Amino acid sequence: MTRKDLFRKILEKKSYLCVGLDTDIKRVPKHLLKYDDPVLEFNKQIIEATHDLCVGYKPNLAFYESLGPKGWITLEKTLELIPEGHFTIADAKRGDIGNTSNMYARAFFESMNFDSVTIAPYMGEDSVKPFLGFDGKWVILLALTSNPGSADFQRTLQENDEPLFEKVMHKATTWGSEEEIMFVVGATHSEDFKRIRAIAPDHFLLVPGVGKQGGDLQTLSRLGMNDHCGLLVNSSRGIIYAGGDSLDFAEKAREAALKVQQEMAVLLEERFF
Repeated sequence: MTRKDLFRKILEKKSYLCVGLDTDIKRVPKHLLKYDDPVLEFNKQIIEATHDLCVGYKPNLAFYESLGPKGWITLEKTLELIPEGHFTIADAKRGDIGNTSNMYARAFFESMNFDSVTIAPYMGEDSVKPFLGFDGKWVILLALTSNPGSADFQRTLQENDEPLFEKVMHKATTWGSEEEIMFVVGATHSEDFKRIRAIAPDHFLLVPGVGKQGGDLQTLSRLGMNDHCGLLVNSSRGIIYAGGDSLDFAEKAREAALKVQQEMAVLLEERFF
């Protein structure tokens, strides 16, 4: 999916919502445990309830890997359930060098056909380059994450008093264009969005941390939008677990997604319509 295609989809749906499929078998409603694959059934109902309100889905691979070989089958079947035209993110946070990264890239882009994969850039250019050059595929680099521990390294001052996350972003923009690299920037860091946009004015940002983690959608949107919207805001727990253990968990998930989408529609109207 190209940047132009993604922007067109955002305008069509009046949404830049990405739903995180962080499906924990221990949090699946009990009435689904009768199914051979409760996680898959949960995902199926969540996707059916939200697909018209979002532009993408982000399975977090840890939740599938934790189930062993069966989890990989569940992940593959989940991808098959996602309607065509949705942007898919393998939230894998991989990061290694040489042939290892080549194999990861082939796994996510060729074998599983994800549109994108999250990458930890700590090992530098040769750990990222193997993921670039796949037609219509994206690398999403961790820049400034939403967790409290992000302060441990990401804000460490480098030469010229530049935080490490800014150095990473500056360097990464020389590895690939805004047509193939996105950055993860947590919604809890809205005060940094102006500086981030100065570094990467045209790149898409994947923004976790709205909802349960306290990020403010309006603030980050007004500071972070660019001429192609440039934002994919991810919500996982706040949507998929909105219904708790109830029989109508999918309906509650839809209500939560609709609330976010309606707020996004207003923000998009202000900027583009």
